[in-house]
Parts: sequence; C-alpha cells; structure tokens
Amino acid sequence: MAETRAETDAFGEVQVPADKYWGAQTERSLENFKINQPQDRMPPPIVKAFGILKGAAATVNMTYGLDPKIGKAIQQAAAEVAELKLLDHFPLVVWQTGSGTQSNMNANEVISNRAIEILGGKMGSKKPVHPNDHVNMSASSNDTFPTVMHIAAVLEIEHELLPAIKSLRDALQKKVDEFEAKKIIKIGRTHLQDATPLTLAQEFSGYVAQLEFGIKRVESSLPDLRLLAQGGTAVGTGINTFKGFAEAIAAEVSKMTGTEFKTAPNKFESLAAHDAIVQASGSLNTLASSLFKIAQDIRYLGSGPRCGLGELALPENEPGSSIMPGKVNPTQCEALTMVCAQVIGNHTATTIGGMNGQFELNVFKPLVIRNLLHSIRILSDGMRSFEKNLVVGLQANEEKIAQIMKESSHARNLPQP
Repeated sequence: MAETRAETDAFGEVQVPADKYWGAQTERSLENFKINQPQDRMPPPIVKAFGILKGAAATVNMTYGLDPKIGKAIQQAAAEVAELKLLDHFPLVVWQTGSGTQSNMNANEVISNRAIEILGGKMGSKKPVHPNDHVNMSASSNDTFPTVMHIAAVLEIEHELLPAIKSLRDALQKKVDEFEAKKIIKIGRTHLQDATPLTLAQEFSGYVAQLEFGIKRVESSLPDLRLLAQGGTAVGTGINTFKGFAEAIAAEVSKMTGTEFKTAPNKFESLAAHDAIVQASGSLNTLASSLFKIAQDIRYLGSGPRCGLGELALPENEPGSSIMPGKVNPTQCEALTMVCAQVIGNHTATTIGGMNGQFELNVFKPLVIRNLLHSIRILSDGMRSFEKNLVVGLQANEEKIAQIMKESSHARNLPQP
C-alpha cells in the first residue's frame, strides 16, 4: 500500500499520498469529482498562470508585511509551478466548483508544501508557510481564478495562436506569388456551377485576406483579456486586501510575463461576467469558419485523381485506404475541418458558460477557460500541420486547369488584371 500523510482542513483530517505536494482540499476534490479523471485535468496553461500569479502575489505581499523568508520560499515554489516542474501535483479536473476554488486551493497547497520543504519543515504542517494565510494572502478564489484565466489566455494567444495564423497566412501568400508568376487562369465557380474565369492567384488571395482579417479579430480580443480581476477578492469590493494591491499585481505580472496587463477598472464585472473570454472565443469561432472554407475549397479542388476536379495536386503523405491500393486522401483538410467543427462547438458551450454569472459570480469559469484554451491549442496545432503537410507542397495541375477551361462556355470572359 502506498504511503500517505495526514493533511487537515475545516472538515477534518484526510490522508493524501506522501509523495504529493497537494493537501486536504485537493484530495477531497479528487474524491468528490470523479468525472473523466485524469483526461479532463485542468490545462497546463492554467497551472503555469497560477505559478506566475502566486509568485507575483508573494512579491507584492512582501511590500505589505509578508515575512520575506516566507515570501521568497513562495516565490521559488511558484516559479517551479510556472515552469510546469510540478505538473503531476495538479490532478484536478475541470468538472468541479464553477468558481475554480478547488484548483486555487490545489495551487495554494502545492506551493505551501513545496515552500515548507524548501525551508526544511514538515509537509502538511502548514508551518511556516500556510496555504491560505500566506500563499493566498490578500486574495480570494473568486478574483484569483479569473485572473489566472486571463493570464493563460493572453499568453497562449500571443505565443501559440497568432504565430500559427501568421505563418499559415505567409505560406498561402507564397502560393499566391507562385501562381501569379505563372499567370494561371482557371474557371470560377458559384453555386458549385461554372462561372466566369479568374486566376488561381486571385482565388488564393481571398484565403490570405480571410486570415488577415482573422488576425485582426483575434488581436482585437486581447485588450479586454489584459484586464485582471485580482484585487476584487470575494465579490468585487476588495475586502481583505490593501490599497494599491490590484495595480501592483498587474504591474508585477506584466514584468514576469513580458506582456502588458492592467488591473480591471470594475472588479464586479470581472468576477460576475466573462464577456472577454466569450469575445475571444467568438474570434476563434470566426477563424474556424474561415479555415473550414479554405480547407474545404482545397479539398474539392484537389479531388480526383481522374474523376474529380483535380485542379490542385495535394501532397501524398500516407496511404488512404485498406482496400483500394494507391488511393491517397486529403487528410490534412479533413483533420483541419474536424478541428474547426470542435472549435465551433467549444464556442457554443463557452457562450452558455458566459451567461451563467448569477449576481456577483460566474460559476462556469473552469468550463469557459478550458474550452478557450482547447480551441487555441487545436487551432494552432491544426494550422501548423496544415501548412507543413499540405500548403507548402501544394501544386497547381496546370494541364487539368487548361482542360477544364477549354470545356467551359465561360472561358471567353477573361478575368480583369
């Protein structure tokens, strides 16, 4: 039988695994919410953001009287959390209290016990570092979790999503330039019927423009996500915190992350609503719609090889059938369109989550941030895969394009330069 140690909370004593840093409240949550464990664990970007925020709070709290010895130990432990060195000690799933309280306590307990260990104390003793009195000093789960949500969202959008969109846009622009140099004229199609001609470069320029607009939409969601709820504490009034604490936290988080954050001007809105998350998710919903159209067009234009449109030659990456030798399928298009469908579904759930802010607190917080981060991740990965494994190797089938043009009754209506 695995070794355990005793941890306590307001409900009494709980046995937790001796080799884990979490405490009683985390253990209770593990027992009370056995919902798709461990697959639906809180996403790593949330854990990272907890580490950043708790480290920033220790720095600020030391200016308000926190013992520097304790504060520095918290900083060290929080840095390990931010670097995801202690990820195995964050076992809780998304399906828990709608305020994210259990995950906040998970962070408090892990950082407390690791800080105690750093200082040579006994894990579970809460001495000399208490999870509530020291790690959670000047804070509530109700302002901490929404702050973590925004930190995680901004960092993932900046570091993952925007670079992926811009890279795919650039790859498609290279195809525009390549097709333009060859002056490839093809038949246009509206209502899936033959229409007047255009150039292949013009067709692809539309895809580039869609992504340009997508970048602007995503970037337009960032200013509201940069507003942090920390300092609102339980219901937005700032009870049990210090004057200037909220501003100092935003400044310290900005310093630690290298990107700008500000304190939210109205903490009541920051706790009770998550319109900024819904808006960001909406920009991803639109991006997914754009990507679906782009991937679908390329898939149809590459259909064949003998009995389809065949205007594009897609890279042959893997066998496509267990029964038809030589068959190759547009798998990257299929994967990306499935990603887009999931993102659109995530946005629907996020919209419902955004509605559920009864009075002073939204209680769908874990759901909405999990969905947003999931959408960011699969869109980023999906676009990178689509670019690397399809767009880069995409070629025009000029012979087939010319053949179709010759057969069309609209071929005489040449495109405008």
